[in-house]
Amino acid sequence: MTNLLFLCGSLRAASSSRALAQTLMDRIADRADSELADIGALPHYNADVEGDPTVAAFVEKVGAADGVVFVTPEYNYSIPGLLKNAIDWASRPAFESVFKGKRCLVATVSGGATGGVRAQSHLKYTLNGMLARVHLDKEIVVPFANAKVEDGTFTDADILSFAGAQLDDFLGTLGT
Repeated sequence: MTNLLFLCGSLRAASSSRALAQTLMDRIADRADSELADIGALPHYNADVEGDPTVAAFVEKVGAADGVVFVTPEYNYSIPGLLKNAIDWASRPAFESVFKGKRCLVATVSGGATGGVRAQSHLKYTLNGMLARVHLDKEIVVPFANAKVEDGTFTDADILSFAGAQLDDFLGTLGT
């Protein structure tokens, strides 16, 4: 079965990005083993730190995954520091990290009308710089995301249908 690692750019338990990630994971449960990585447990990136077991476990999960799905909010026109920190840990050694050739799918959310398009652009730029294989398809952007979560569950049927179709397409590319 396909192994996907989901990275959520928010620490809030009731965040719209976490709700979307969990709903997408549930949608593909019959076709893929999915795990939501706890990137909040990672220490702040410091190149002087070597052998940290939390970092090693995270890097191993990224390396073992057939694909990585990013679901993140947009903070101040970019990606949250939490997510950038996780990426920085897994991006070493430069140009030879576990992200080299790794298939990645990006979805962004925001409380406003743009749906996180700036964060999506910045994240894709960063992933390209690490030689990851960013999935080329219609962009998953979720505007007014906070209004689409009820009791911790992402409920917008149209967005779920659209995002689900992109995730299905992404799953179809894994292993090729």
